[in-house]
Amino acid sequence: MTFSSVQSTQAITSPSVHGAWQLLSYDVEQQSSGDTFAPMGDQPTGYVIFTPEGRLSFMLSAEGRKPGSNAEERSALLSSMIAYTGIYRLESDRWITEVDVAWNPEWVGTEQTRFFTIDGDMLTVHTPWRVMPNWSEKGLTRSIVRFQLCR
Repeated sequence: MTFSSVQSTQAITSPSVHGAWQLLSYDVEQQSSGDTFAPMGDQPTGYVIFTPEGRLSFMLSAEGRKPGSNAEERSALLSSMIAYTGIYRLESDRWITEVDVAWNPEWVGTEQTRFFTIDGDMLTVHTPWRVMPNWSEKGLTRSIVRFQLCR
């Protein structure tokens, strides 16, 4: 059995995560203080979609994005979104995505791990603790992302 067929089997046997989930909130927690902040505004938009075949598509966009009118403004739009896709596998309380396409080329070819819980039609996701270049002065942080199952 190949590694990729194991991934598909794991995805297929966990149907509770399958489907389209609409973003409700995106916050970042600072480990040292427990303080949180909303780096993409109070009302960001986005979805995560899990297919039964084992593919994930994740898109998150900041509140109030407007089209750029010049190269500098268009370039700045990259910092107000997160988008990636790849093959995912489930391991206990986490999904691991082998990223094959991403808004940030540094993610392509990496594995992205997310911890999750599902409570009814609510999906809560935590990233691992890490120092983010966007706010390195805050030390270790993690993202907390909440979704609701689309009906």
